[in-house]
Amino acid sequence: MAKPHPSFFTNVFLRQNPKSIQNSSPNSSIRDRNFSILGESVGSEGSILSNLDDKRDDKQQHLIEIANDVSRIIRTRPRWEQTLMFDFPGVNFSDQNLCCEILKQQKNVIMALRFYHWVSTRSGFSPDPVSSDVVFRGLVRAKAGSLAKSFLENTKFVPKPSSLEPYIECLCYNGLIEEALAVIDELKGVGYCLALSTWNSALFGSIKAGKSGTVWKLYEDMMGCGVTGDADTIGYLIYALSMDNNHSKGYELMGQLLDTGHAPKNVVFNKLIYESCKSKEFYRMTGLLFSMTDKNCSPDIYTYQELIHGVRDSKCRDGLEVFRIFEYIKKRGYAPDMVMYSTVIHSLVKSKMLGKAKKVWVEMIQKGFVPNKYTYNALMYGYLKSGNINEAERLCKEMFDKGYVDSTLTYNILISGFCANGMFMKAYRLFQHMVKEGIARDYITFNSLIKGLSSEGCCKAVYGLNIFFDILEHGLKPPTTLYGFLVKKLFEEGHANEAKWLLKARKAHQPLDAQSELGHIGLARLREVFQQDHGGLTS
Repeated sequence: MAKPHPSFFTNVFLRQNPKSIQNSSPNSSIRDRNFSILGESVGSEGSILSNLDDKRDDKQQHLIEIANDVSRIIRTRPRWEQTLMFDFPGVNFSDQNLCCEILKQQKNVIMALRFYHWVSTRSGFSPDPVSSDVVFRGLVRAKAGSLAKSFLENTKFVPKPSSLEPYIECLCYNGLIEEALAVIDELKGVGYCLALSTWNSALFGSIKAGKSGTVWKLYEDMMGCGVTGDADTIGYLIYALSMDNNHSKGYELMGQLLDTGHAPKNVVFNKLIYESCKSKEFYRMTGLLFSMTDKNCSPDIYTYQELIHGVRDSKCRDGLEVFRIFEYIKKRGYAPDMVMYSTVIHSLVKSKMLGKAKKVWVEMIQKGFVPNKYTYNALMYGYLKSGNINEAERLCKEMFDKGYVDSTLTYNILISGFCANGMFMKAYRLFQHMVKEGIARDYITFNSLIKGLSSEGCCKAVYGLNIFFDILEHGLKPPTTLYGFLVKKLFEEGHANEAKWLLKARKAHQPLDAQSELGHIGLARLREVFQQDHGGLTS
């Protein structure tokens, strides 16, 4: 964010005293005198003033009616900029009072900003602080941080410090932490003390951005300004400690906070619950859940999501425990979402509990959820692991029929599953299909095929050579198992010289793309073998 001119903030404090302005008004004594006369008797002067007030009221009412008509057209007509002047031929849109009234009546802040930009192009219009403030505060209320930032930069408008605090919160909400910190530094520079709620917004915004270091800097600045934190502040520090993997200190600070009778927000409890489950410290998880209930911070769906994710990400990866938690959540009256269903299915498949995974899958569909690619791949992996090839292929077809794009992950799961079930040729055809469709192949793809090669004794060397050359073209190093397969098959098929070269190159660790004569001759011979037998590949 480009820093404003120093006067941006200092000018805010160079405002006249309202009392001195009132006292300096040349009409103040006249108005006081006239009102005192009206208080004693209603004479001709009182009638004149009353008529003037009526005229002012009529003028204001007329202005409001025009602003209402203009606002309606702005809301309902797509290209109103081209016709607005013709719709209101006698209206002076450069009038600041009219402009401000139109902006106030426009509930859609984007439309208000659009009108502001349009009227700024009219001759004679000079943006006034009141109109600019209406637009700026509207953008801030709408949480349009980027638009509010651009508005300040383009108009050079100087908001009051009290308007800048919500602006800081808006920037943090939008993840614009650096921009928010720049405004905080400028306000600190002119001696303005931020409210605790603003500091807390900046702390939470830094946490959402994954910047624990910024949390500690902000807290230090906050203490330097003499602002005392509350339970939310301490909660954000606990969260930052967990982000820094200082979980023990986080639990300790949480205990101290709870001992005072206060509690942080649920998001802090949820973070510690996740970390305790991930570390298999289930006694801590139980204690945290009890503390939440005790402090009237009832666990919500997000709490249980973190609990499930923590168990899933723990080293034990206990799918049964995940399933038990899942069933407990439903008994508590919470409705699992798509993320939770997918997580549970994935955990159960990984734990080889395919029966329970299918049960959750059926329940998910009955609840009206459409399986995503992640869920399809997880269950497909389970079927292939159990040897149920037909069901895996049915799921794959169903997934593609629903419009999910072919991906490297899906093909890797299928290729690995086919090879594991002794179906190398089926896997190899998928491998060739990936080439035709332009689907990226990675080391997992090649590794799965190589394992399939080793388990299939009837495979010819040409299949291994095809994989071998593909690996070289990807800039990868062929694994030892592939060398072993090729050497064995080349000898069996009567290509002794090529087999010897490959064996020699492997033992010498010679780079296969070297410009040496041996490298040229050896690779050329291998390619000849590949070309000779290539007909067998496509038949």
